[in-house]
Amino acid sequence: MLVHGFAEDHRVWQYQADFLKNNYRLIIPNLPGSGDSELLSHTSMESMAEALFAIVQHESIPSFCLIGHSMGGYVSLAFAEKFQDRLQSLCLFHSTAYADSDEKKETRAKAIEFIKRNGVEEFLRTTTPNLFAKGEPTDNKALSKDEMVKKVVKDYKDLPAESLIAYYEAMMKRPDRTNVLKTFLKPILFLLGRHDTAVPYEQGMQQSNLPRIAEVHTLQSSGHMGMWEQATESNEVLGAFLKNNVR
Repeated sequence: MLVHGFAEDHRVWQYQADFLKNNYRLIIPNLPGSGDSELLSHTSMESMAEALFAIVQHESIPSFCLIGHSMGGYVSLAFAEKFQDRLQSLCLFHSTAYADSDEKKETRAKAIEFIKRNGVEEFLRTTTPNLFAKGEPTDNKALSKDEMVKKVVKDYKDLPAESLIAYYEAMMKRPDRTNVLKTFLKPILFLLGRHDTAVPYEQGMQQSNLPRIAEVHTLQSSGHMGMWEQATESNEVLGAFLKNNVR
């Protein structure tokens, strides 16, 4: 199951879906409030993890690998905290188990006010360039990094402001889940962007020492969007991890 992050939907995984679909059954949901999925009356990492569990139950999936990008990783950690027995492995893709610092909370609060004043499209135009590593090469043959930025704005400008605000508020309230990393008994893959400003590289490396079984891969030319910036390398790493850690 591949879980998208903040201000995204299932389409963010397009390159991974094309690469993995012939070898695995893929579940790529829209989190509540994104795509065609309705926003929950109460949005939290826990309530969104429960929504994922409902999908697993409905599809009669006994166990699987959960891959979460950014906020999707926060949801994945909440899932692992409650339903570890359903997971064969876990991947945090540009994500962290640490709670928001006071500085991060302040940044998110300012972003909420910006969205309220200016709307989602202007918010994305302002913030999206920061998600990509400037001046770094890409192995994505379909899009340049400038084209990636434009595609993010085009694809997600119609996301409801209500959803983005609810996500921000939920992220600000989420607890530290480093204990999940320490007690998780199955393999965990950390995919890190060397130029990631949303989840700093040093923080990603620090948390990778916590699990019993961990694999770490650095995308040297990526910021926070390695699934696009280094799509080929990301796919190779995910493919190797799944081959060894999914039955």
